[in-house]
Amino acid sequence: MKINRLTIVVLCLITGVSCILPENNQVKEFEPTFESLSKHKAAPEWFADAKLGMYFHWGPYSVPAYGSAWYPCNMYIKGSDVNKFHEKNFGPIEEFGYEDFIPMFTAEHFDAEDWADLFQTTGAKFAGPVAQHHDGFAMWDSKVNPWNALEMGPKRDIVGELFESLRKRDIKTLATFHHARNGQRNANTPEYWGRNGFNSHYPYHPDLPTATTDPKLRKLFGNWENIEDFNQYWLDQVEEVVDKYNPDILWYDSWLNMIPEEKINEMLAYHFNSGLKNNQEVVVCSKHQDIPLEIGIDDLEQGGRRDIYPLPWMTDITLSQSKWMYVEGETYKDAALVVRNMIDVWSKNGTVLLNISPRADGVINQEQRDILKKIGDWMKVHGEAVYGTRPFKIFGYGTATADDASHDGQSAKVKYTANDVRYTVAKDKKSMYVFFLGVPEGGEQIKMRTIGGFHRNLPPSPIKNIKLLETGQNIEWKLTPQTLIINMPEVEYNPIASVLKLELE
Repeated sequence: MKINRLTIVVLCLITGVSCILPENNQVKEFEPTFESLSKHKAAPEWFADAKLGMYFHWGPYSVPAYGSAWYPCNMYIKGSDVNKFHEKNFGPIEEFGYEDFIPMFTAEHFDAEDWADLFQTTGAKFAGPVAQHHDGFAMWDSKVNPWNALEMGPKRDIVGELFESLRKRDIKTLATFHHARNGQRNANTPEYWGRNGFNSHYPYHPDLPTATTDPKLRKLFGNWENIEDFNQYWLDQVEEVVDKYNPDILWYDSWLNMIPEEKINEMLAYHFNSGLKNNQEVVVCSKHQDIPLEIGIDDLEQGGRRDIYPLPWMTDITLSQSKWMYVEGETYKDAALVVRNMIDVWSKNGTVLLNISPRADGVINQEQRDILKKIGDWMKVHGEAVYGTRPFKIFGYGTATADDASHDGQSAKVKYTANDVRYTVAKDKKSMYVFFLGVPEGGEQIKMRTIGGFHRNLPPSPIKNIKLLETGQNIEWKLTPQTLIINMPEVEYNPIASVLKLELE
């Protein structure tokens, strides 16, 4: 049996034995092998403490503001809704291709300082852009990719400007990559011609513009002469971002499994060694465990988990009801829905990556800003119950169900109420926090049987006092062998979520 970091962690959790795992400072240089890479600490303390990050889908696909971030793909599928919209509004795809949106992606209102302020006031501890989506357009100053934001479109280094502003505020930096899907893999499979969803983002057909052999344009469509050349191009772009900007987190969308393992290992070693060189505790995240859990963080898109997970994990969610990029007429989740679902994630050892959607001109509309302000106002008051905390023995209890279930049986749009309760514990175990995911009823007596001694879920040490975190008001309580009895005072409760602080001995 191969003993690795994950095996050790699971055994320690089962036996209750304290784990001492190798730290990055014991490694002089990482090699592109599993044995070497697994010595990297997947979730450093700062990441486990951070709880909330923010990013944004923004690029030439934002110009039409229609459909989804898959507009570049769908516009080339003859007869599709997006194709019809495109040809009606911009002309035939043979005359107006995706590349023609790039000059219209002006970003004239992009203000890195303002955006960094917005992320900070929302409560994010790390942030950054979609560095490259499936469309093949790089949002940084690239010498590798000729299709980049400094050379065309905004004619600005979006990644560089934003990272500089974030670091002024001590916010960790994130670059997300979705370009594994950009490589054209269907040129030799006629049964997939003209379709999407099969290995490559852009549909391929000899008669489509995406089949171009133009030396520059083919790079946008990922249409290389052979996939091995694309795989190196994929790696070269990531390494360029690591060299130029030293991101704290590299995050990968689905389809990373399309990249050969040796290229992924080269990328990981490059990122980790850059961290060693720059004295950074860097992180890598991926979906579907495309990067082993011994090495990176697992991300569940728009989802969650039914129970506490033994390792730190992440979910990426979007502020809009369903879209990731800006779409005309899109509606957004209210702050209460977002925060309550984030609390559920935090109670289960998770971290949230929240997406917003700027317009092509660089405006983050007021509706999104208003929601983010409400989230930030709540975080300012209740942050001590979130940042730097860890899960309790159980995540909580309640009656809410995930009608729109995804992944591990959860979703990002569960409608919680005050009957749903979640727990976190301070790292020093001097405090425990009780979240009501709704508005409690004043004068109500709550019997919190999940904390009663009968259920063996007592706090880490005896309770000294219980306070309403928002006001500091003392709460009447009594702990019996069967239950914790709490008498909720007649006060005006927070409309998003109320938190009780259990002060422990």
